[in-house]
Parts: sequence; C-alpha cells; structure tokens
Amino acid sequence: MFAPTSPWITCPSPNSLASLRLFCFPYAGGSAFSFRNWSEQLPHTVEVCPIELPGRGMRIKDPTFTQMPLLIEELAQSLLPHLDKPFIFLGHSLGAIISFELTRFLRKIDACTPMQLFVSGHCAPQISYSIPPIHTLSDTEFIDGLSRLHGTPEAALSNKELMQLLLPALRADFAIFSDYTYRPEPPLNLPITVFGGLQDPSASREMLESWHVQTNAAFNMQMFPGDHFFIHTAQSLLLDTLSQTLNKITDNLSYA
Repeated sequence: MFAPTSPWITCPSPNSLASLRLFCFPYAGGSAFSFRNWSEQLPHTVEVCPIELPGRGMRIKDPTFTQMPLLIEELAQSLLPHLDKPFIFLGHSLGAIISFELTRFLRKIDACTPMQLFVSGHCAPQISYSIPPIHTLSDTEFIDGLSRLHGTPEAALSNKELMQLLLPALRADFAIFSDYTYRPEPPLNLPITVFGGLQDPSASREMLESWHVQTNAAFNMQMFPGDHFFIHTAQSLLLDTLSQTLNKITDNLSYA
C-alpha cells in the first residue's frame, strides 16, 4: 500500500495493485480536496495522488511559496522518492504550469519524467499572459480582482468566512502567477493532452492549441462544456475521457 511520507502528497484511496500513479495539481487557491472523488471514476489500475501545496487543507499553517522556481525545486525533492512506478501529471490552471515546469525540472536533473502530461484550463506557457499584481491589494480589492479574472469559484468568493481562510494561499498563488517567466527549452519527449472549457474566457481554443509546440510526441486537445471550472461542472465527462487514455496507457504497461 502506498503511504506517502511527504506532506505534499495525499492518497485518498491507496491502491497497491495500481500500475500507474496520477499526480494531480490544483488551481490557484485550490487544494487536494478538489480531486477527492476522482479515484471512484478512474480505472482501478490508477492510483490518484493529489498534491497539497502549503497554506491550504491539512497544510493551512505551513508557509506558502510566492516564486515558481523555489516551489518547483522543493516539490521535486518531495516527489522523487514516490516516482518509483510509472506516473502521470495532471494540473488545472496554475496547476498546469506547475506540472509543466516540474516536468522540465525533472528532465533537467535526469530524474524520471511522467509518461504523459495533462494540462487543463491554462494557455500555453510561451504565450504572453500577464496577470496584474493583485496579490498586493487590500482584501476587498484583491477579491474584486479575483472575480474579474474568473480564476476563483464564485461560490468561494461570496463566502466571507471561507475567503478569510483562503486569502493567504490565493495571494501566494497569484504572486507566483505574477512572478512567473517562461524560459524556452527544447520540447518534451512525452505526449501532452490539453483540456479546456468551451466558455472559459481565460483560455481560448487557440491559446490551448499552442501547447503543441511543447512536445515532440503526440498532442491532443479536448474541450468540455463549462467555464474555467469545467473540471467540477463537467467532472463526469472529463473523467470518462481521462479514463479512456489511462486505460490505453495501463494496457501498454501490462504488455511491456
């Protein structure tokens, strides 16, 4: 049974018989809780391991990160002992960029890299996507800015008590957004699949398609009904689509 010793990794449904691990990276202000039920609909050959960033969930009191390079380096060191079987990264919004940069970092240090990368709800990293430094604003102005960016669920924005808990993590995550600078590197030698919301104002089809330059391998894109948070509103459809790909990967592993 997989029992992660790192606070960065959660595993709601440990599965010792799984042949593949799926590490899931949440959106800004999100937590491992966003993926709590995914294992119920995904193949039994896959072990779902949501990532818990500091400042949220069970790590609500842990110091947050505000710079992408420092976050990636610390995250990589925590994940390395748990990359002992084939694995895949999936990230939504900020999580998409984190999983992408983490994959490039693992390549740089000659560590194991994912078999495939699923990126969701975020434009390709090489596209200029400037986010104003709203994390420096007052609470009221910051929340107004979050609403305009459509990057935080409206249900959370309208819940004052919840927002007081989420504000430190949200400020840190948007500091990462503002600080992030894409640096060109050779394309990845692994397949990339992109998911997007048909009504997402922050990531158009064209912006999502531009991810194809980041891979020398297969590239696929799938659009779903919904806005930026289609991963919740169209979750069943998304997981059905994801399951098809994961089944193909695990079938190939069994024949390897």
